[in-house]
Amino acid sequence: MRARDLLADFPTVTPDTPVIEAARLLADQDLPGLIVVDERGLPASILPGTQVLRLAVPGYCQDDPALARVIDEAHADEFLRTLADRTVRAALPKTERELPITDPDATVLELAALMARTHSPLVAVVEDDRLLGAVTLQALLDRVLAS
Repeated sequence: MRARDLLADFPTVTPDTPVIEAARLLADQDLPGLIVVDERGLPASILPGTQVLRLAVPGYCQDDPALARVIDEAHADEFLRTLADRTVRAALPKTERELPITDPDATVLELAALMARTHSPLVAVVEDDRLLGAVTLQALLDRVLAS
């Protein structure tokens, strides 16, 4: 079993895509994350859905979850509205990390190791400077557990 056998078409965004649009894409298509592409259409980053969500949650609530309990729903909705003026660029990691990118010949074990090492729910598959799609954690687990 190789990456090409688990490959699926996958939507992409750019760093300038509005975060609210990225969040809708995640929700509408039930995606674990998004592939952020550069001007050539090649993966520049993988953006897990949790990183998009992080933008909507105030830092003090992330640092102390007990504070989130005292905020009423009306005010919590206000935090989500703050996404409207932000772009995907704001959710990208500030430091360079290994990108979860591989070629179509990667084995299931290579894919699993790459996901684990990079803490990514998906791996972008690239061949000849062209994004072919992605392998998701769900597709990988479905295949491994079906064996």
